[in-house]
Amino acid sequence: MIILFSECEVKTVQILEKDIKLQFRQLRELLDKRHTKQFRKRFLDMHFYEQGQFFLTLNHDQRQLLYQIMDPDEMGDMFDTLEDDQLDMSQILAEMDLKYASQVLNSMYDDNAADFLEHLDKSEVDRYLSLMPQADANQLRGLLHYDTQTAGGLMTTDYVVMYQDLTVKEALDLLRKYARTAETIYYLYVIDADNDLVGTLSLRELFVHNQKAILSTIMIRNVISVFVDDDQEAVAQVFRDYEFVALPVVDHAHKLMGIVTVDDVIEVIDDEAQDDYSKLAGVDVDESKSTPVKAASSRLPWLITLLFLGMITATLISHFENLLSRASILAVFISLITGTAGNAGTQSLAVAVRRLSLTNNKPRHLLMLLLKELITGLIIGLVTGLTILVVVGLWKKNFVLGAVIGLAMMVAITVANLAGSLIPMLMAKIGFDPAVASGPFISTLSDLTSVLIYFNIASLFMGFFTGL
Repeated sequence: MIILFSECEVKTVQILEKDIKLQFRQLRELLDKRHTKQFRKRFLDMHFYEQGQFFLTLNHDQRQLLYQIMDPDEMGDMFDTLEDDQLDMSQILAEMDLKYASQVLNSMYDDNAADFLEHLDKSEVDRYLSLMPQADANQLRGLLHYDTQTAGGLMTTDYVVMYQDLTVKEALDLLRKYARTAETIYYLYVIDADNDLVGTLSLRELFVHNQKAILSTIMIRNVISVFVDDDQEAVAQVFRDYEFVALPVVDHAHKLMGIVTVDDVIEVIDDEAQDDYSKLAGVDVDESKSTPVKAASSRLPWLITLLFLGMITATLISHFENLLSRASILAVFISLITGTAGNAGTQSLAVAVRRLSLTNNKPRHLLMLLLKELITGLIIGLVTGLTILVVVGLWKKNFVLGAVIGLAMMVAITVANLAGSLIPMLMAKIGFDPAVASGPFISTLSDLTSVLIYFNIASLFMGFFTGL
């Protein structure tokens, strides 16, 4: 039953994608033929997200036609769905009439408009803001002052705020007036005469209470909020913990400055996950827009560093040349031990980086994580070591050699597992991003420790397999 449902679901998605591609092709044809009424009707029937994706498929001439057909407010709704890294906003705005572009930006939600404007020169920003109503321009200027990776950089000023002495009826009337321009109305924020955040209300609470009730008597006073300079990861963690749709942002005097909505936090979580993955891989995974020369220049410093670390491993192997000359069979298993230990270390690293993002570096949690990874490494090492002992013993008809390989494998995996969890912890303690302890780095470090463990164990049993 579940399989049939899943197959049906996949087919539905595939059909939807085909329909959208066909719809986009038909819309471009209507646009090229200047069938304005038909185009507008079909375009406006689409979801805003689909409108944005359609816009990305247009060339310069088609975009010019679109600007002539669509009102600035309609274009603003569409641009709200696009991310600032999906298009060159400076170029797009330059294609429009200056007044038209300013109206498009003004019709967007403040946080989205600010995301686009931050990529422009100050002179360009001033040109667009000078044509907006003064109050709207000032709100956008305020948002542009905040670091993009803080709560202030994420927040919007398009929200509904209420004074605590209003009645429920007055609040509902106010909500009807401003709901169309607010980014979300599911949570309402209550302030006092000094603009201090004193409470919050859900839309449900407004509907269920008597219309004569005063907001200060029904609001929730224990308000969860974030400061304007809080890092975006901390903001995302609050959303994850409390499952909010929106979160108020205050300054350090507890004045309400704006709200962060869940759609922006989803983007943050996606960006942070991509950033962590890039660091774990030792490469920028979003370099599709860069030239091969730029891509190579961004990867080379890390690779050169790993090259020198690899040279240390090569030097260490050369130190045991005498051992290898007496028992050349040992060389066969070097890559097996280093590779397996490196893989185990990378797995441990991935788990540690993820756990560190959830535990906030609490000592008790860190100790538990370290102990768990140590025991996990011992179990993996023991099973892997016993397996290779049997395989090598039967293959080379020398179970002492198998025991040496197995023991070296077990110790190397345990050490790699411990290093994979310990190194990110140490980096977090000294203030570095733990994800910087990337997979390639751990693998190279594991190579070094594995070779050292392997040859030292092998040297203790030389008499049993010399000449193999």
